[in-house]
Amino acid sequence: MAVFVEYTEPVWRGMNMRDLKVDEAYIVVKSQYDEPAYLYSRSEECYTCPYSYVKPMHNFMFKLNVARGWEFKVYDRDASDHGMLCNDTICNSVCELYAPTTLLQEFGVYNFTLRQNGSCELVTDKTGVDVNLSLASVCLLVTLVLAAIRMSWCAWRSYSFMSEAAVNATATNETVTPVQPSKRMRSLDAFRGMAIVLMIFVNSGGGGYWWIEHAPWNGLHLADVVFPSFLWIMGVCIPISVKSQMARGTPKARICRRIVWRSFKLFAIGVCLNSINGPQMSNLRIMGVLQRFAVAYLVCGLVHTLFVQRDYLMPQIAWKRALCDIILLRAEFLVMLTLIAIYLALIFGLPVPDCPSGYLGPGGKHHNAQYPNCTGGANGYIDRVILGNAHIYQHPTAKYVYGAQAFDPEGVFGCLLTVVQAFLGVLAGVIILVHTAWIARIQRWLYWSLGLALLGGMLCFFSIEDGPIPINKNLWSLSFVLVTSALAFFMLTILYYVIDVRRWWAGFPFVESGMNAIVMYVGHTVMHKMLPWHWRIGPMNTHFILLLESTWNTLLWVAIALYLDSVKFYYSL
Repeated sequence: MAVFVEYTEPVWRGMNMRDLKVDEAYIVVKSQYDEPAYLYSRSEECYTCPYSYVKPMHNFMFKLNVARGWEFKVYDRDASDHGMLCNDTICNSVCELYAPTTLLQEFGVYNFTLRQNGSCELVTDKTGVDVNLSLASVCLLVTLVLAAIRMSWCAWRSYSFMSEAAVNATATNETVTPVQPSKRMRSLDAFRGMAIVLMIFVNSGGGGYWWIEHAPWNGLHLADVVFPSFLWIMGVCIPISVKSQMARGTPKARICRRIVWRSFKLFAIGVCLNSINGPQMSNLRIMGVLQRFAVAYLVCGLVHTLFVQRDYLMPQIAWKRALCDIILLRAEFLVMLTLIAIYLALIFGLPVPDCPSGYLGPGGKHHNAQYPNCTGGANGYIDRVILGNAHIYQHPTAKYVYGAQAFDPEGVFGCLLTVVQAFLGVLAGVIILVHTAWIARIQRWLYWSLGLALLGGMLCFFSIEDGPIPINKNLWSLSFVLVTSALAFFMLTILYYVIDVRRWWAGFPFVESGMNAIVMYVGHTVMHKMLPWHWRIGPMNTHFILLLESTWNTLLWVAIALYLDSVKFYYSL
């Protein structure tokens, strides 16, 4: 059992192993070299960064986070007069060595030796632990817990329904008749529920796994798909809601007023949540997650309401029928293409002081620290001009890897493509309204999923760091919008087929969570540092204990959602 909870010996060769944090290991440095030499290192996560100074090559020991691979170089000089950074243009290399993640493990001990002939080697002194075993053990535990909850939930709901029905039948002397199934798409609620549950899990730390947390700059990690999925789902609901209101005879002007009012409430709640650590107006962050929702909902909702037809009629001509999605939303497509054109023109054409044209990097140490104050290029520059540096997010993920300056991943400029993301959800919602057959819906969704994925992949050359527009959640880049929307189309296709078409799965417990997503989001944000949702026991220095804490918090909010569903309480703005 010890292997599943990342157990390690308390002491190894005089080193206190319990002092190590999650993903840390000891590097023991030994030198047999006769000349002065200095150790430098660079994480593979820090793309095109210079090497950072560690220490002179004497016998010493240091801790290193080994979640990602590392590159080591020994130079012949101390670069403290160059900002503690070094590269081959200002320093002479003695030796270099690459240590991949397959070699370095959590709680391991590794000997880095510089030989007398100038060569270097890294040898394992103590094997670390496999952090993936903790993930497997917690997943198994959660599966058993959810299975037990499901059985108890079904038994309780069945008993409650039969008891209530029997009482009503006795009182009215009527026969108990089964309830007709709802026409509501449960897969949409399940998708929304998955997004909010994953968001709570990620915001709780995600067990400390790097691939669960947000990517430091370019790339796509698990946490990066949550927010765009939410936005996309919100877009899906817009045409369904608008058509329902119009079918009841609600005037467009009244629908628009409701959209404006709801957007205002979302934005206001988001600003209030930003003040949770104290409403200091001099540095209050203006933008945020709910604020982005508000802007996207306002624009997409108003545009769709103004241009929507009262009846979605399928064209009779073959080519028009094939392009019916685009034809029905031609006005909205024109608006979205205009937003994309404005976005691209600004990020590649706007002059940014002391930054190269079209720069999309994180600044700081990126590109050998040539542009330290250019975080986000035009994106970051526009946000700083509009909001001021004090009113944007001060702790972006790039700060801890690249040493980047303040940057708001939910800033003002990124709202342009956030609207486009929500609009692609509107497209999926219109497909639901136009195509009544499930096969037609799935075909259209899959076509759009494949097309968007290929287009997004071409923009980034199907790689992390290459291409004219890399996938980047911080910048909310065009390739990011296309790829995450493609994933959303595909995910809804799978859920729709499994839940609504074949009914192999009822969507438990995600349907119930999706019905009260705003309650769960606001609640978990407000209660983030409070018992019983969060707790600390001892050093909390293993993935296993961090996973338990994150999972406990997530399951507790799922339980709250189940309770709210049992009492028929559903809240939406």
